[in-house]
Amino acid sequence: MSDRPKFFDDLAGVAGGALSALAGMREEMASMVRARVDETVRRLDLIKRDEFDVMVELATRAREQAEQLEARVKVLEAALKDTQPTLPIIEQPESHEPEI
Repeated sequence: MSDRPKFFDDLAGVAGGALSALAGMREEMASMVRARVDETVRRLDLIKRDEFDVMVELATRAREQAEQLEARVKVLEAALKDTQPTLPIIEQPESHEPEI
């Protein structure tokens, strides 16, 4: 009878060790999969969702600024047109800089 509880204790210890090893293997596999996905994303020139969201926000702000500036230019052009006589447009000579 005294051997029976020790057997179960040993069995529980082995099972606990196996579960611990499986948990470690799971973590290792998750890390490897994560690294492989990150490598594939970089190779395919993809971006992560949070980076995409940041770029969408920046593009939205840039569009809003451009619209505000366009409206402001229209107002300034209208004010300038009302205050000054029309001047002839002088063409700028083409630049003859050598290409590098």
